[in-house]
Amino acid sequence: MKAINTTHILLLTLLLINIPPLPSLPGTCRDTCGPIPIKYPFGSGSGCGHPAFSRYVKCSPGGALRLSTAGDAYLDVSSIDYASGSLAAADPLMSTCASMQNSGSFSLDPGSPFSLSPDNIFALVGCSTTSPVFDPDADFCDTGSGQTVCRGLYSCRGVEGIGLEPHDPISTCCVYEPMQVFAGSVLDLPKLQCSSYSAVYGFGGSEGDPMRWQYGILLRFNDSYESSDCRNCEDSGGFCGFEGVEESFVCRCRNGVNSTVNCYGRGNGWSRAGTPGIQTALTIGGFLLMWMIAFL
Repeated sequence: MKAINTTHILLLTLLLINIPPLPSLPGTCRDTCGPIPIKYPFGSGSGCGHPAFSRYVKCSPGGALRLSTAGDAYLDVSSIDYASGSLAAADPLMSTCASMQNSGSFSLDPGSPFSLSPDNIFALVGCSTTSPVFDPDADFCDTGSGQTVCRGLYSCRGVEGIGLEPHDPISTCCVYEPMQVFAGSVLDLPKLQCSSYSAVYGFGGSEGDPMRWQYGILLRFNDSYESSDCRNCEDSGGFCGFEGVEESFVCRCRNGVNSTVNCYGRGNGWSRAGTPGIQTALTIGGFLLMWMIAFL
């Protein structure tokens, strides 16, 4: 048997050791957007998550999760509760106890996978006395617990932002159940002749302190997106996503490789499985190995 030159062995070893790993591509999905954990059906970027959600919820380059609404407006997502299937978001122009300002209208796209939670309390503030919400025959305003919410909001220094003084009479405030007033989840403030609105989905353990209330809009998202393909992908450490015109399911792996099944390498349809550098190194390594075997 012929001796193998140690220089040849060293060259082959160095070549195989320095084969570059699969790159982490810019389009690889992430499991967070800023401080918010991202799980299916949501996604951190294009082709990540479920296509029905990807159209409405996006992670900005600055790491802010935003939900688009009808009319090219958006809500800032503050938290997602995957166990209960709910998402909390805030309109940038919505009023809170700390700051009140003139708000725009709010509307959910009827094609979106979201619906308003019944836990929401919507309060219209700075309304005209001729507003249709005060129509005695319509019974829009909550005259019971709604009065407590109005008094709380009108005790805030923030009301100065809409031209009122703290503890002004609450006759220009209306609290109502949105499912009774929203037609297709639309809140049209100009039509209702109101300056602003505030949304509260929790009192933070202190109904008497509006500074501690949880301001925002609580939305529910449906669970029809669950699938065994996605669970298989996630069990292998991948992210569920989609690609192509037909938005077919794809499992996106952390190293930038895509699979139709999972990240264990058992599936078919792998893409981005190698780069020119990797292919070249493997080719050279193969030739060297064959050359060394010839000396045996």
